[in-house]
Amino acid sequence: MKRIVIFASGSGSNAENLIKFFQNSDTASVIQVLTNNPHAKVLERCKKLNVSALSFNRIAFSKSEDVLNILKTAQPDLIILAGFLWKFPEFILKEFENKVINVHPALLPNYGGKGMYGMNVHDAVVANKETETGITIHYVNENYDEGAIIFQAKCEVLPSDSADDVAGKIHLLEMEHFPVVVNELL
Repeated sequence: MKRIVIFASGSGSNAENLIKFFQNSDTASVIQVLTNNPHAKVLERCKKLNVSALSFNRIAFSKSEDVLNILKTAQPDLIILAGFLWKFPEFILKEFENKVINVHPALLPNYGGKGMYGMNVHDAVVANKETETGITIHYVNENYDEGAIIFQAKCEVLPSDSADDVAGKIHLLEMEHFPVVVNELL
């Protein structure tokens, strides 16, 4: 049985979707969720789903080996960033080479990089009058949103769409594709 650890910063809808997808799986299970936000809704979701969840600060994440040691103990086969907003430290990436993936709410390489997350991405897509957008699932490397692409899914952006409309379409793509792609990877 493969072991998944998820990192999230916010509400945790993608984390919950992944947890539920793998609850009765013979392939894998989500063994732990880690967050940099002690008030993140993902912590409540994990409690309801009986999944271990911990919060940590920046020092534990990137200035010490606290989070790295948690990961070494957990021995994940895959680390998933699901709405996690901090840049992943190189020393953790080196320890878990080709085992860290992310879902990005745009078709990379477009709308990637520092500061390009969530509504910032959707606002930019609408402002630039794009006709399509989507999601990109990719490996994480030392640069924001530059790791090798694993999977992309597209959706149409209508001239009448607001950033909230685009966010809704992206959310549907994430819910549909993210768990399936993770399952295939494992």
